Amino acid sequence: MSALQRLRDTIARLRGPGGCPWDQEQTHASLVRCLIDEVSELIETIDRGDLVHMREELGDVLIQVYFHAQIAAEAGEFDLEDVANDVNEKLIRRHPHVFGDHAKLDTAGQVVTKWEEIKSQEKKNGPAQSGLFKPQPPVLPATMFAEAAWKQSGKKTLPVPESAQAAAIEATAADLDPQTLGERLWVLVAAARSRGLDPEGALRHHTQTVMRDVEKLSH
Repeated sequence: MSALQRLRDTIARLRGPGGCPWDQEQTHASLVRCLIDEVSELIETIDRGDLVHMREELGDVLIQVYFHAQIAAEAGEFDLEDVANDVNEKLIRRHPHVFGDHAKLDTAGQVVTKWEEIKSQEKKNGPAQSGLFKPQPPVLPATMFAEAAWKQSGKKTLPVPESAQAAAIEATAADLDPQTLGERLWVLVAAARSRGLDPEGALRHHTQTVMRDVEKLSH
């Protein structure tokens, strides 16, 4: 029996009769915080370059995937095989330069462009999107949320409102490097906390303001 099958059986046993009361009580919703915590701890090991503990943290993230699949299987919705099949089909579909007859792509940039083209075509066949911006996960960190909004604005050549401060962005970008960026973000976050302000909430709120302004200018 493979280690993956043993893990699957362990999760099922924990959830089943005579299993663990805590595991039996969990739902998709109750496990969200656990998933966020485990992913955060994995990211920490990646930032440290700590491969020994990365192996452990990857296992903790894998538990969450198996756990959600087990809960869904118990409800007759889908199981781990369905999850694996869906993502495998998506990987093959979005890499026609590897698995199909399409022209070979030579650079990572070309691959990303092709991926986005295929992804956008898939979205046309899925649920309708309201508004100009692709919905982002509500628990996405504010910096990633802001980055995604700015990226989408640039892709779609949408009008840039005053709230986006485009001129200030270009001026700041001119002399920016990873170290300088880290230093400036550190100062802003520390200064915000010293004033009793929430930097995460402030950035999220401003990003939402920019997105609303873009929507208004585009109508």
